[in-house]
Order: sequence, then C-alpha cells, then structure tokens
Amino acid sequence: MLSATPRVRKAVLPVAGLGTRVLPAAKTTPKNMLNVFDRPILSHIVEEARAAGIEHFIFVVGRGQSAVEDYFDHAYEIEAILKAKGKDDILQLVQADLPRPGEMSFVRQMAPLGLGHAVFCARDLIGDEPFAVILPDMLMMADTPALGQAIAAHEKTGGNIVVVEPAPEGETYKYGIVALDGQEGRLNRMTGMVEKPPLGTEPSNLFISGRYVLTPDIFPLLADQQSGAGGEIQLTDAMARLMKVKDFHALEYDGTTYDCGDAVGLLRANVAYALKHEKLGEAARAAIADLL
Repeated sequence: MLSATPRVRKAVLPVAGLGTRVLPAAKTTPKNMLNVFDRPILSHIVEEARAAGIEHFIFVVGRGQSAVEDYFDHAYEIEAILKAKGKDDILQLVQADLPRPGEMSFVRQMAPLGLGHAVFCARDLIGDEPFAVILPDMLMMADTPALGQAIAAHEKTGGNIVVVEPAPEGETYKYGIVALDGQEGRLNRMTGMVEKPPLGTEPSNLFISGRYVLTPDIFPLLADQQSGAGGEIQLTDAMARLMKVKDFHALEYDGTTYDCGDAVGLLRANVAYALKHEKLGEAARAAIADLL
C-alpha cells in the first residue's frame, strides 16, 4: 500500500437521469427511487458506500427529483404516528438511512449534459482529493462491497480505478470495453477504452461497469471537455485524455451486477435481493416458486 495515498472519503452519485429505459415507471418517481424488494435502489447504494468507508455523499440531482433529498430526511408525520402506535421496528427501518449531520450534499445539474458534466458539477465539494463515482442504477451484490474493492485497489496503486466485468459472450459491441497492458489476475493497468467496438475488434472482453475511483486531475479536463457521444460531455472521454499522463487500472470485481436502469434488470435485482433478504428470503423464495 502507498502510505501517502489520500483516503477516499467522498462519492459522487449522478442521479439526474430521466430513466428513459424504465418509463413510464420513472415518469413521476426518480428511477433511483424505484424499489428493489423492500427499499429504494439508492438505499442499497448508500449501504454499499457506507460499508466501503464513504463519509460524504454528493448527489447530483435534476429538476423534479426532490424525492431523493426528501427520502434522506425525517418524515415527521410518519415517524410520529409510528412512535405513537408503538411500531418501533418499522420506525427503525424508516430512520435507517438518515444521514449524519453534513454527510450528504445535493447539487443541481440544470441540464442533462452527460455523466462527465454531472461529475464536474461536484468539483467544489470534492476539492483536491481522490473520490468515488457511483452509477446508482447499477446494483452490485458482493460479499465485499464493490466500491470497497475499488478503494482497496486505489490504495494499492495510488491511481485511477475503473471497475469492470466480463461482457456476455458475443455482446462486447454493446459496451465500453477496456484495453489492458497484459491481463494477470483481477487488477491490470489500462492502456485505453473503446466504446462499442465491432465484434472481433474488441481489445478485451471486459466492459466498464458502475464504479470508479478518480483523482482530482480529472476536473481540469472536464472543464474544457467537448461534447461526445449523444451530444453529451462524456466522462470516458476525459478519462481517456487523463490516461495519457496518469495511471489507470481496471479492476475485475468479485460480485454480480444488476442494471436497474433496464426493466428486466430491475426485475432480476428484485428477485436477487428478495432471495438474499435475511428475514423475508424464504418467504420470497416460496412466492417465486408458487408463481412458476
């Protein structure tokens, strides 16, 4: 471990997306507030990040997403009713995600200009220290939190970390694929990234998933980053520029990813998290078996 490497304390969560792949479900409810079994997607994400040691969450929100901020606040009427009725077990669940003072900040992204722009909106709150980026619609189920694995890799290398995983066979053309300077074990130095390569041209079978650890060197590049795919400011474009002068490593994390920005992926996440639930898992398994 590099003893001089600053600890990763802050995470940026870009939640301003419209959730077009899960409309109309996300028409009035922000997509990251949709339920995965017993609680919203963001509740699972925050749990993962806290377990990885994150102390400050920076949510980049858009217009009409006050539900995100409201969720991480007291619901005084509900809490008072639960307390009056002696439903302390439910009250404890309702209050479980409440932040410590100063643990959460909310930044408005005033136009949907891309992931790179969303990360740039958080620059003043990040300051001059390494930070995590969590794509909240990607739930990663792992014994050791996916973000925790990425932070450990950052502490080992001192540089930028991109979490990756194998693409389904024959589907590398759907993803951003990393190029590696050799492949030995789960952590390897990156030499490039290719967005949706034609079949047979992909430099590896590993695609960029939903967790990053980045150094603050990315912010000056995002400041003048030109629009890329989709007319948006792409984080990967700035990362490719930074890779020319700073180290990047790809970490093939140990776990399973559920893309909750997709209707079927959201269904899979619901089933997986239901089956793993400590108290309700067996009842969920029986219900699923009954349906089948």
